[in-house]
Amino acid sequence: MGLNALDLSIIAVYLAGITLFGLRFRKRQKSLKDYFLADRNIPWWAIMLSIVAAETSTLTIISIPGLAYDTNLTFLQVVMGYVVGRIIISFVLLPHYFRGDLYTAYQLIETRFGPRLRSITAGLFLITRAAAEGVRVYAVSIVVAIALGTGEVSSIAIITILTLIYTFEGGLAAVIWTDVVQTAIYVGGTLVGLFTILHLVPGGWPAIHDLASHAGKLQVFDFTLTLWRPYTFWAGLIGGAFLTTASHGTDQLIVQRLLAARNEKQSVAALLSSGIAILFQFALFLIVGVMLWAYYQEPSANFGKADRIRASRFSTLFWAAILFGLAILCLHRVSRVIEVGLQIASVAYGALLGVFLLGVLTKRANQSGATIGLLFGFATGLYLWLLTPIPWTWHVPIGTIITFTIGYVSSIPRQSSRKPRILI
Repeated sequence: MGLNALDLSIIAVYLAGITLFGLRFRKRQKSLKDYFLADRNIPWWAIMLSIVAAETSTLTIISIPGLAYDTNLTFLQVVMGYVVGRIIISFVLLPHYFRGDLYTAYQLIETRFGPRLRSITAGLFLITRAAAEGVRVYAVSIVVAIALGTGEVSSIAIITILTLIYTFEGGLAAVIWTDVVQTAIYVGGTLVGLFTILHLVPGGWPAIHDLASHAGKLQVFDFTLTLWRPYTFWAGLIGGAFLTTASHGTDQLIVQRLLAARNEKQSVAALLSSGIAILFQFALFLIVGVMLWAYYQEPSANFGKADRIRASRFSTLFWAAILFGLAILCLHRVSRVIEVGLQIASVAYGALLGVFLLGVLTKRANQSGATIGLLFGFATGLYLWLLTPIPWTWHVPIGTIITFTIGYVSSIPRQSSRKPRILI
């Protein structure tokens, strides 16, 4: 089924409009604080919507419904862990970020341990985040390729160039406000799709509910005590909490948005309210997947694959090129993008969270010990991902415990030789 002239016009207007909207903020970039933190003058509700967009975006829109189509609603247990993780961040990490004039999450590591470990953690973030974002760019290209009829490589190029333009010129302010617009569009579009499916399925929701119930599609909780399934209550709640504490508490992608708030109170409000929004949004996307299953009632395999951001400005150009290349690598290697993206991110998140917790929860840990713990934690993450059948939901908790324990123990012999820096 092709697109008519009106469809193509709407897509073209959107792509041009969102790019021009982002460019509106380029005149406000007069300092590093303006470029990276939007002068710390963003309202909490805009940051909340930007966090939602950064955490879900097109990767969620096209993959989470596919997950529910193939299985059920048990992924919501992971999202419940996401909410718990936000509460932990609000009490444990955010107060430390707002005690100093910080631009990145890794300045906190420098204050506590020193510049060497800051560089290691920042580098680890850049490498693993670039890999995960490459999967996201690929996910968006699937939609663009279907809509415009372009090849996937051309679609990746279009996405990369348009995003680069407004990010390069407008900084964080452009990123946040375009996120707000895009969140409204894709949530609104999903709601339209939901009511459309309700209209198309004979009998509407009662018929869908009856079919889905008998097929076990509406199951939310699974209290099975096993380490080998990713979406049990225990794996979801614990794994989701650790993953979000790492991704939203140590990952510059989210921390930068939280630091753009006017004060700590507004940052907490943005973070906690985003948890409620995420829970609603994931439930919405999962329900859409169940409804699509009720409409088609055939295996997803019949459709092919289940899923179909001065010197600062130059770094933006560099990472745009990296993301383009990584997205290209995903063309023939990725099937269900939501799980691949989470698996890649989880490799480093355990090590990063372990180091941050060493910094804010202990006085004994020092730079050398924390570095050793970080390396062990990262190696553990790689091992779990590549060489074991342990589900990704357990990777961050295990990596965090390994990093924290080894980092703490490794700091003991050096305790007497160097006094650790204490966060005040």
